[in-house]
Amino acid sequence: MSKYQQFKFKKYDFDKTSGKLSLFYSYDDALEFCETYHFDFDFVEYDEAALDRALQLLFFMAGVSYYKMYLAPEIVVEQGEIDKQLADFLNKTYQRGLGEFFYVNQLDPKTAIEFPINSEGLESTKVTGLEGVLIGLGGGKDSLVSVELMRNEPKIATWSLNHKDQLAPLVDRIGLPHLTVDREWDSQIKQLNSEDALNGHIPISAIFACTGAIVAILSGYADTAVSNESSASEPTFRYQDVDINHQYSKSLEFEQDFQAIQKHLFSGGTRYYSLLRPLSELHIAEIFAETGFTKYKDVFSSCNRAFTQGQDHMSWCGECAKCAFVFLAFTPFVDRAELEKLWGGKNLLLDPMLDPTYKQLLGIEGDKPLDCVGEIKESRSAMRIA
Repeated sequence: MSKYQQFKFKKYDFDKTSGKLSLFYSYDDALEFCETYHFDFDFVEYDEAALDRALQLLFFMAGVSYYKMYLAPEIVVEQGEIDKQLADFLNKTYQRGLGEFFYVNQLDPKTAIEFPINSEGLESTKVTGLEGVLIGLGGGKDSLVSVELMRNEPKIATWSLNHKDQLAPLVDRIGLPHLTVDREWDSQIKQLNSEDALNGHIPISAIFACTGAIVAILSGYADTAVSNESSASEPTFRYQDVDINHQYSKSLEFEQDFQAIQKHLFSGGTRYYSLLRPLSELHIAEIFAETGFTKYKDVFSSCNRAFTQGQDHMSWCGECAKCAFVFLAFTPFVDRAELEKLWGGKNLLLDPMLDPTYKQLLGIEGDKPLDCVGEIKESRSAMRIA
């Protein structure tokens, strides 16, 4: 039982002069949160109604970071409109996107999440004048493959959420226009997590997708392209007869759901898609080895630990499942000595500390790691070549 009865979406506020978006949430009016976003680039003339619709979508999606802390049985919306189609999308994305969270906290993954419906039907907002492609830049190999495949488009730019200083050398090396967004979580989260709040993985890529729609409208771009590959759709394991996917909000299922909700909310406007969706992790590694490894080897990282709060430079820990998988995926395509330089001269395939991880990646023992790694068959193919 939750110690609170209601989780409230209080209000959202956008200051167009400063580019600051503030999102307000609370539990029973007793525990209040504020999350902020700063859109740090020049705005074009934009449609106010379209922007407001996009702001609402992020407001509802970003609330997952706070909703999961106490899982109040009732959701209350004090600002913003939700019809049945939007409610269904939010309910599903929260539940499926919190699958790993439910597993880690030993909760029922079928726990119902019900957003209230306060509108009989939302009319799509007409969006015009947008053109070009925005590529979400994560700092790893996947987004760099998208950059190299699309860099000759007539109008193209990259954008990123947080890690501005960390990504600066990579952005300079890419040499395309770049837009930055700074996100600041409520400072109470860390303290409450150390006390009685539940903690765990959220559908962060869904938050990125909603943020990207705002960036597109404010900057005049039509498409926000991400770099999620086919293997992101593979479940990590099953828990209580439910497929749990660490990468749910990178999956094809979420991508199609988000495309449908964008079509529902906007007409003739911003689009969202993954350029790399048809490709396997190994195919992406091969393309990167040919087009980007030499160019970016000293300024990129696919290690998730490199992007934790407080980090100010690119790094590879050499200990996590992501590092283990990336080393394995690059092995067939990158000179071994050059590859080992990323990890200070270490060959991860020969590190006994990573033996249990590789057995998981290869489907020999246990479940796949809860990380953004490729399919078991891809790991086996790479290991066979290695």
